[in-house]
Amino acid sequence: MMMENGLSMEYGDGYMEQEEEWEREGLLDPAWEKQQKKTFTAWCNSHLRKAGTSIDNIDEDFRNGLKLMLLLEVISGETLPKPDRGKMRFHKIANVNKALDFIASKGVHLVSIGAEEIVDGNLKMTLGMIWTIILRFAIQDISVEEMTAKEGLLLWCQRKTAPYKNVNVQNFHLSFKDGLAFCALIHRHRPDLIDYSKLSKDNPLENLNTAFDVAEKYLDIPRMLDPDDLINTPKPDERAIMTYVSCYYHAFQGAQQVGNVTHVPEPRSQ
Repeated sequence: MMMENGLSMEYGDGYMEQEEEWEREGLLDPAWEKQQKKTFTAWCNSHLRKAGTSIDNIDEDFRNGLKLMLLLEVISGETLPKPDRGKMRFHKIANVNKALDFIASKGVHLVSIGAEEIVDGNLKMTLGMIWTIILRFAIQDISVEEMTAKEGLLLWCQRKTAPYKNVNVQNFHLSFKDGLAFCALIHRHRPDLIDYSKLSKDNPLENLNTAFDVAEKYLDIPRMLDPDDLINTPKPDERAIMTYVSCYYHAFQGAQQVGNVTHVPEPRSQ
């Protein structure tokens, strides 16, 4: 099945299937490409920092396969085969192939992409590959009331934000443009961090900055989205928003399991 980035995926039993059909040579919308690059880079760094490193340019810094392999080790808790340390092209291809083989071993079958494209710095293919990693390790195992993956994450957002005025989460693009949904998710679990009653639907920039600042400072969720991009883009990138929202899910569900979340039943905004 073709993806937006020109990457084709087939999932094993029980794996999330993609809704869209994309042609291999189809171009990403420049705005979406910009959003994905920023978000996916921040998501990767949120994990790579645990190993004391980071990336600056997502289509360049995975080309030798070393940090790609390290990323997979960090998020999976498993050890990949020893990487090749040589600097020749065939060493880089060998490392990326080890990473792709590991992804495949987790039930995600990558079609129409080779290690050569990652080594060559193909941005579309690199973004597509990182998206499959995010899906598999951050979204796929989400389960809410028998709904899984994307549908489960959406249902979780709907359930958590249902009591909030001016929040109606129906998707992972337009529903988050004004920032209130992000703020509601935070307030529902940590009412001490945001005064939701002072927020207004008419101040999307303030709402978005409030949510992103609070999430970064108190929840250890780095900024992955640009407020101006969300506000000025007619339809924000779904994958970028899903990636960021999945971080809220994992932060709050993890805290809930150890009893550090306060639930608020009936908040109101003005």
